[in-house]
Amino acid sequence: MGRQQENLDKMKVRQDYRNLWHTDLMSTIQADTPYCCMALWCGPCVSYMLRKRAIYNDMRRYVCCAGYLPCSGRCGESKCPEFCLATEVCLCFGNSVASTRFLLQDEFNIQTTQCDNCIIGFMFCLQQVACIFSIVAMIVGSEEISEASQILSCLSDLVYCSVCACMQTQHKIEMDKRDGVFGPQVMGVPPVQNMSRIDQPIPPHVGYPPQQGYGYPPPQPQGYPPAGYPPQGYPPAGYPPK
Repeated sequence: MGRQQENLDKMKVRQDYRNLWHTDLMSTIQADTPYCCMALWCGPCVSYMLRKRAIYNDMRRYVCCAGYLPCSGRCGESKCPEFCLATEVCLCFGNSVASTRFLLQDEFNIQTTQCDNCIIGFMFCLQQVACIFSIVAMIVGSEEISEASQILSCLSDLVYCSVCACMQTQHKIEMDKRDGVFGPQVMGVPPVQNMSRIDQPIPPHVGYPPQQGYGYPPPQPQGYPPAGYPPQGYPPAGYPPK
């Protein structure tokens, strides 16, 4: 119950994310056509590579379904993570794609656009309708309903495979952005910075080149205060008055 409640809390927090995917689902085919075709024809292999890349190729961080399902952490992942990941992408392909998606969303605070939600929702609704027609055809025994259920099943499978391929291409492009494949890296190691000490008259320059004639505090002239200050006869005699 604790893990399920934690996942529900993550889903609520995910609705408030403000970042967007680098490419939406409608543009993934145009953005990377070869990879989308590979994800369509070899989905489990692509899902394996994307999950491994999402955890920065460190299989010690692997958890079944990225920790979003009750079976996570109970499948012996620590002993043989490669075999567990291969089993996940083959037997639970849809969950593997969704888990990688949630993993990236939580890492970069990425929300899903309304268009993407409509596409994913249509995929699920079509699967439910095809399942209902198959059950009705099995109960009634009508050939017409049976043919309609088969057509709906084929259509739902086609939409499912297409949407999963687009989603995996979307994940790949987002990780290309993260790893700096076509631009600067999103997360970089900050440069070494020196802390100013109390025994230093001028703090070190951090990120800016030193400028001539400019510093903090301003340089003081030698022999401060200057000689002859205050002048002779100051203050005048009889000052202050009685």
